[in-house]
Amino acid sequence: MAAGQDAIALLTADHREVSDMFEQFDQLGDRATTSKEKLKDKICKALIAHTTIEEEIFYPAVRAKIEEGEDMVDEAVVEHAAAKDLIKQLQEMQPDDELYDAKVKVLGEQIEHHVKEEEKEMFPKVKKSGLDLLALGQEMAMRKQELMSTL
Repeated sequence: MAAGQDAIALLTADHREVSDMFEQFDQLGDRATTSKEKLKDKICKALIAHTTIEEEIFYPAVRAKIEEGEDMVDEAVVEHAAAKDLIKQLQEMQPDDELYDAKVKVLGEQIEHHVKEEEKEMFPKVKKSGLDLLALGQEMAMRKQELMSTL
């Protein structure tokens, strides 16, 4: 996280990082249980930190500044809730459990859908809104660092 990274750059970097982790997971074979477990833990930790900074810092700013922000944020929060439910299930599972790989795959698909909506619909509107994205990005980066050290 570079100093002075704006909020959208930070969130987009998170999106790429998690997308890469899902791709790595997809390429692991059935017997790579240790690697799957480690990668699943990294994915869950990254998503928990990401959704938290969005919900605590980014979304309230979007809600307050953008006319149609309310609906966009409401939808994003519902998508987060669905992802958090799968994350919770996965955190209680082992790689050899039934449906483990399927749940990771579905989580990846949900996140991919969510990312597309944010990047194509929400982020362009946020960029035009006049929000101080640099200040927001710094606040989010500090909160993310704090979260990552406790997860």
